[in-house]
Amino acid sequence: MRAITIPEFGGPDVLTWAEVPDPVAGPGEVLIDVVASAVNRADLMQRQGHYAPPAGASPYPGLECAGLVGGEPVCALLSGGGYAERVAVPAEHVLPVPAGLALDEAAGLPEVACTVWSNVVRGARLASGETLLVHGGSSGIGTFAIQLGKALGARVITTARKVKHEALLALGADHVIDYSTEDFAAVAQGLGGADVILDIIGASYLDRNMAALAPNGRLAIIGTQGGRRAELDLGKLMAKRGSVSATTLRARPAAEKTEIIKGVRATVWPLVEEGKIRPVIDRRIPMPRAAEAHRVVEDNLHTGKVLLVNPA
Repeated sequence: MRAITIPEFGGPDVLTWAEVPDPVAGPGEVLIDVVASAVNRADLMQRQGHYAPPAGASPYPGLECAGLVGGEPVCALLSGGGYAERVAVPAEHVLPVPAGLALDEAAGLPEVACTVWSNVVRGARLASGETLLVHGGSSGIGTFAIQLGKALGARVITTARKVKHEALLALGADHVIDYSTEDFAAVAQGLGGADVILDIIGASYLDRNMAALAPNGRLAIIGTQGGRRAELDLGKLMAKRGSVSATTLRARPAAEKTEIIKGVRATVWPLVEEGKIRPVIDRRIPMPRAAEAHRVVEDNLHTGKVLLVNPA
């Protein structure tokens, strides 16, 4: 089969569409004929040599896909290998394509749905009537989190460049903050604070996230685009009776991923089928042009997901 490879000595910007061995399904696994995958920030980090696949995972990028198993349409959460014509995946990590979605659209759901649900719903316990602050509202994570927050009855605040505001308001965001010209912490405080913050930035936002939290607020950190190290003022956190969690999805044990997927199927998939949540697809790019798709994401030229579609 063919897959997108990262040549060992090709440098951090090289991706190659190459012939590779066919995957072999192990015990409890199925083979998916991949129709489409989607680009995630983790793929960019892997290409740059900063995010190695977990032990036993495919060496090829791609953390989600949609395709066919025995002719049946499915999508799946992956530990790697989605940028390919075929991938082996635990059967418990496979999901049906929600009714009303095109097959390739479903490729943009598993990673964001599992990440957001596990952090915002299961972890931070977002409740109806609370306020959710989503950083990076125009990203795949952000566009999904805005919709999920609204579907759960929360007020949603998000951050994005001004050019993205109209699209995010149309998705349901109640307030959009231009992070390049406004202090998001001050705006959030003026709105009563955030009960839950979903943060993809990390270190450079930590102090302002503390300021933006409402009493009993919960900060869920899922990315480090703004650095990995920062000083946490425990006094501020304690005064607000707040909590901080930090997680990644890819490295979780398979059994934990299975439980997350069960939760997503039970609580999120019905919302998708009811039309309350839809994958936001910015563009579709042929799989062999994965390097182009990475540049789009790196330059923040997209809103929602960039899909990689296998040649017919």
